[in-house]
Amino acid sequence: MTELKTPPQRRPRRLPAPRLSRDADTRSIQIGVLGTIIVHLLLFLILPKLLRLEPAEMMARAPVPPQFDIELAQDEFADAPEEPPSRFVEVNPDAPDNVPDKTNNFGAQNQQAAQEKPSPETGADRPAMEGRTDIESNQIVSGQLTEELELAAPPAPRIDPSLVAQPAATVPRLEQNPLPGFEKNQGEAEESYGSNIAKFPDSVAPVPERVEGVQAVPLIQGATGFAPQIDPSNPRPAPRLERRARPAIFSENKIGTANIGPVAFDAKWSNYGQYLQQLIETVQVQWDRILIQSRNYPPRGTTVAVKFRLNHLGEVTEIIDVRSESGNEQAKRNCISAITDRSPYGEWTDDMKTVLGETQELTFTFYYL
Repeated sequence: MTELKTPPQRRPRRLPAPRLSRDADTRSIQIGVLGTIIVHLLLFLILPKLLRLEPAEMMARAPVPPQFDIELAQDEFADAPEEPPSRFVEVNPDAPDNVPDKTNNFGAQNQQAAQEKPSPETGADRPAMEGRTDIESNQIVSGQLTEELELAAPPAPRIDPSLVAQPAATVPRLEQNPLPGFEKNQGEAEESYGSNIAKFPDSVAPVPERVEGVQAVPLIQGATGFAPQIDPSNPRPAPRLERRARPAIFSENKIGTANIGPVAFDAKWSNYGQYLQQLIETVQVQWDRILIQSRNYPPRGTTVAVKFRLNHLGEVTEIIDVRSESGNEQAKRNCISAITDRSPYGEWTDDMKTVLGETQELTFTFYYL
């Protein structure tokens, strides 16, 4: 007997599906990872549609904030403070005080650049002048500094003892006569002329009676009545008109200024400029004194540069460096002493401390000519 068998039916294939773990902790981690993936897929599909919105449409959908305008009043904010000048110059003390428009120079006085004679080329902040080309000088005038010493009294003039007046207590009385009257003479003849005779005595004064005395008495009681005589052996020194400025070394400058007048820099006054000018003049006077007292003068042409530190009390706290081309030790010592002997030079002002701080490095160059 033949037995028929039906073929087995195929079951449909099922896609693999993730199976969650039976462990509770592992299953929670799997659920969290799956949720994160779904959120990122949604953002990836929805975000491009949001970015396609036009800016105007986005602004229309956004809430409108309140509007207001800001109007700045004129001159409400001051301009930024101008930086202080940075180059010190020794001005002409005889030039008029005049504030320049704009300059990088400062000194002991306000000045505008000027010169006595016009120059072909103009536009500089200093006058045109002839000088040396191997150095850069900040001086435009030369003068003479004299230390303020106690001057001896001039010799007394020689006086003739016979001309010395008597003391006021022994001055003789001045003769005084009353005002004169007159005498009338008249003849017997009716046709004759009569005459009035008046006598005018010496030393007439409005007094009722005559006062006895002498005629030659000084008008001012106690006056000496003599003029000092000139003694040829002791002549008085003639007055000298000298510019109060340091002896200068000029540097050559071909381009001058268009202003005509006493030679001057473009410079602005500052406390620091005035302080430096007094310090330099003090060092100059001390250096001249040292050279006069020294028996050993360094060779001509010797140059010494001294770099030192000055604090806000005006004290020289450190000699940083001393350089000399000739290497003369005596020349170096003279320059160092000229700076340190007169220290301290005075305390700085508050605005100087604000700009300079507590200390400042300075370099002085000395030229033995």
